[in-house]
Parts: sequence; structure tokens; C-alpha cells
Amino acid sequence: KIIGIDLGTTNSAMAYMSGGKPNIIANAQGGRLTPSVVAQEEKGEIIVGQPAKNQAVTNPEGTIYSVKRLIGRTWNDPEVKKDKELLPFEMRKSGSNGIEVQMGDKWYTPQEISAKILAKLKKDAEDFLGEKVTEAVITVPAYFDDSQRQATKDAGKIAGLDVKRIVNEPTAAALAYGLDKNKEEKIAIFDLGGGTFDISILEIGDGVFEVLSTNGDTHLGGDDFDQVIIDFIVKEFEKENAMDLRKDKTALQRLKEASEKAKIELSTSEKTEINIPYITADSNGPRHLKMEMTRADLEKLTSDLVDSTVKPCEKALKDAKLKITDIDQILLVGGMTRMPAVEKKVKGFFKKEPNKSVNPDEVVAVGAAIQGGVLGGDVKDITLLDVTPLSLGLETLGGVMTKLIDRNTTIPVEKKQIFSTAADNQPAVEIHILQGEREMAADSKTLGRFVLDGIPPAPRGIPQIEVIFSIDANGILDVKAKDMATNKEQHITITASTSLKDEEIEKMVDEAAKYAEEDKKKRERIEKRNNADSLCFNIEKLLEESGDKIEKEEKKDLEENIKELKELITKDDFDEDKVEEKTEELTKKMQEVSKKMYEAAAKESSEKKEDKKEDKKDEEKKKDEVKEGEVVDEG
Repeated sequence: KIIGIDLGTTNSAMAYMSGGKPNIIANAQGGRLTPSVVAQEEKGEIIVGQPAKNQAVTNPEGTIYSVKRLIGRTWNDPEVKKDKELLPFEMRKSGSNGIEVQMGDKWYTPQEISAKILAKLKKDAEDFLGEKVTEAVITVPAYFDDSQRQATKDAGKIAGLDVKRIVNEPTAAALAYGLDKNKEEKIAIFDLGGGTFDISILEIGDGVFEVLSTNGDTHLGGDDFDQVIIDFIVKEFEKENAMDLRKDKTALQRLKEASEKAKIELSTSEKTEINIPYITADSNGPRHLKMEMTRADLEKLTSDLVDSTVKPCEKALKDAKLKITDIDQILLVGGMTRMPAVEKKVKGFFKKEPNKSVNPDEVVAVGAAIQGGVLGGDVKDITLLDVTPLSLGLETLGGVMTKLIDRNTTIPVEKKQIFSTAADNQPAVEIHILQGEREMAADSKTLGRFVLDGIPPAPRGIPQIEVIFSIDANGILDVKAKDMATNKEQHITITASTSLKDEEIEKMVDEAAKYAEEDKKKRERIEKRNNADSLCFNIEKLLEESGDKIEKEEKKDLEENIKELKELITKDDFDEDKVEEKTEELTKKMQEVSKKMYEAAAKESSEKKEDKKEDKKDEEKKKDEVKEGEVVDEG
């Protein structure tokens, strides 16, 4: 089965196709959403999802969240600089310009952290479906660039998944919405999630889903709304107490949770109370944080963030060559669209009520599962025509960015162009590949560089170098350059400095498998301890309730065995074999005693029945001996 995975900033979800219908897969905890949180506990064990989120307050430096904001980005990216100040975990530069985050005593790339989330989803899906899962369709924000897509694919590979397709989140949402619809519609997907914002305009009808345009901001989402609330609380607290909570990582983590909770509550209530006892302490003792926040306060604080979604909507409409009145439906996707101010802004811009027929948290995973069904041949008559979100080109004379593929071009696509040399007898050319909408190379994002050498001496402008840009269905770019005179060719699949080499990925895959084995051993060890502890508890309970029915010697023997087993499991480095052996031995003894008790109880019950029978017989005998007579009243 090819499962669909929505790998989100805040939460992730997964779905599969069954009988032509998409279904959400519940995780091991029974939830339909899995928090995108990974943590290393004190003893070194890695935990993922809800258990990791639950312990974040007590372990802020060992807990990683919102890693999607970092995946595929470079160390000197201005957005990463902002995140370094906001996120509680440590980050450092890796390699030439990559990023690593610290969890516990180890450093990891964002791909490795994402892989741990994907590995949990994979395992939970296998347990849910009762079969091995090796293939997946993973979604990314439509506005993710080439290196972010490649890094997401790498994360899947590390987790042991063959990523069949990378699909844009709004496109997946459109698939889920339009699966059973036949009428032609132009729809806008407004997707505001935990860390990213996308707006996509699609035309759907007769099983064809054509993306007309896409725009967005890969650094705008619920995290940013939370941060505005945190900043406000910190300032208010500092005014009253002259203490800066930003210096206390545990306090910041508690503030993050309280801010997220307040934001969610204010979607349905007009006011909420933020109450954090013992938030910090000074020489005068503990300090508590208690304040009220209204929906109006929140809307005032976050108005700039809400307003910043408008410009991408305007650009997307312009690129699709449509007017607001041409849009038939607006779909709201992502948890942040539940905020009344966001919904109001969408309604105000598009001049119509948004369509709320889809679950904003689950619709993307459902769409990914449908795409998996299309690739696996389970879903017929659906054609998906997606686009590349940003223009692609190369640097030419004078530092100009010459575009070969314009943004919003339908993919897969291939474009060719002939270039020449800029100087006489130039023996080589450097192909500098760029992404973005600016006119100059210096203002565009570098995706990669390579050199085509061995060009025969010739005056400038004479050699002919053919450059071919091709984008596959995942939105990943491949560039070739060929000297037409010699047929010498060079090519590069764009991986950018943040992506991982094949050997690095293989090493991580092996490590993930090794740790999976280690984790399995840890879990088995814990289970052995728990089984032993549970057995001791059950026998103690039995002795307490029915000790008088057990022979003294047996009771004493059981008590001694319980004591021995308890002593064994209280040690951190307990001997597993001894514990298992002792547990089995004690289980047998318990079974023997239980059997004797059962037999004794059965015998007692049988004797009671016999006694009752005898009593009944005696009663009947007495009745027979009583003579019939008449009582006469002589008075």
C-alpha cells in the first residue's frame, strides 16, 4: 500500500485508500493527528509524537519541534537567524552551509529529525493496517523550493520509505475535495498551517486537477501567531515584575504551551485566562503569571500576520489571469484557518463564504492517499497537473538572472536554450543555477553550480552550449549543459548545500535501523520489568485477600520469591535473563497455588451442596412426620 503522509510543522497525519475511499490512519495512541515533536529522554531514549510533546516543559533543550521551518534551509538564511532566537534548542552550522540541531547529547540534521517523525508514522501505519509499509506520498507546502523538497525526500529515505511522489499540500487538499465531484469549478485553496502559508488556484473537472497558480510564504503560520502572544505576555510580566522570562527556557516552553492553548480557546470564546503558577522565582520567592486575554486583544496583536496573507492571494489571482468573481469555491486548510479573524479576512478578500466541507487538519493527508491510489493504480480517471512555484534560470553576463522556466509552469517540464562564451578562447563555462523572481543573480537563491570544460578555443560568441532544465513530477530540478561542437556533457540534479549525499543518507538509514533494533531491545527490557512488577502486585493482592486459604509454607515461599524479584528489577542494570527466569518460576508457583485454591474452593462448594441436600432431606422427613389435624376453638 502507498500511504499518504502530511508531514506538518505542528502535527502530522496519514491516510490510506480502501475500497476506493480514503481513510485516516490512527496512531499508536489512538489519535488521528501526531504532534511533529521529537525528544530525547534523560536515559537516552528517543520518543516521538504526543509522549514527546507531553514532556517538553520539563525537557525544553532535549525536545525538537517545528523542524519543518528549518528543513532544506541554509545556515545564513535570514529566516533561520530569526528561528535561532525563538526556538529553545541549540543549532549550529553544519558542513559548508547546512544546519544541525542539538537533541540531548547529539546533533542532528533537520532531515534526521523529520525522519524520526516519519519512522513513527510508518510503524503506526504498519500496526494499524497489519502489513508492511514501504511506499508513501509525502506532502510539502506549494511554496517549498527545490532544496526543501529534496530534503523532505531524503527524510523519507532515512525513515525507510520509498517516496513515490512529493505533492503540494494545497493540491492534495483539492484532490480530497474534488474526488467525487464532476462539475467544473475554479477553486482557491487557502492553506495556513503551523509554519507555512500557501494559496493555490486550481481548475477542476472531469477528473482533471489543474493548478493555475500558487503563491505563499514558507515562514508564516501558527508558530508565528504563538510567538506574538509569547512576546506580549513576556512584556506584560516584565512591566509588573521586572523579570525577563526569555532567559528561562523552561518558562518559555510553558509560555509556548499556554499561548497555543489561549489562541485555540479564543477561536470559540471571546476571552480566556492565561494562568501559569510558579512560572519563575527570585529572592522573594515564587512568581505566578495570571492574565486575561480577549479575542479582540489577540486580533489586534496578530493583525499584521493576518494581513500578510492578502498579497500572496492577489499575486496568485494575477498569475492565474483570473478575477475574484471567477472563483467558485474557497477551501480553508490548516488549523490556523479556524481563527475567526483569518476566516473573516478570506471572506473579505474573496467576497464569499469559505467552503467548510473538509476537515482542515486531515484533508491534506487524505489527498496524499488519493495520489498514492492514483500511482498504485487503485484510483482511476484522475489527472493531476501541478506547477513549479518559483522561476528557474542561470546567471549570464553582467550578473543577470536569465529565466528558463517561469513560475507556475505546469510540471513535469523540460526547457532548452543555447548560450555562448563571454570571452575569446574561453575553455570552460560555469553554470550557476538560480531560483527566484528577481532580475539579478545576486538577489536570487543559488541552487547549485557546475563547470563544463574542454571547450575548443574560439572567438567569444561562437561556441554553442545547450542548457537543458527539466523538472520532474516531484518538482525537483535536473540541469544539463552540452558543448554542441564536442558533444561533451555535464549534468547535475539539484541537491543544494543543505541536502545530503547518498552515502550520508545510507549511513542515516543504517543508523535508523540500528536504533530501531536498540529501541526494540529497550522496549522489550521495559516490558520484562513491567511484567515482573505486575506479577508481584497481583500475587501480593491475592495474598492480602485470600492469604488464609493458602498453606503457611507456600505463602512464605511466594513472599520470598516476590522479594527476590522486586530486588532484581529495582536495579537499573538488571539481568534480563534472571528476571525472565524468576518471572516464569514465580508464575508457575502462582498457578500451582491458584489451582490448589480453586480445587479447595470447588470441594468446599461441593460439600456445601451435599450439606444442603441433606438438610433438605431432613426437612422433608420432618414434614412427613407431622400429622394432619383440625384446631377447634372451644371458647
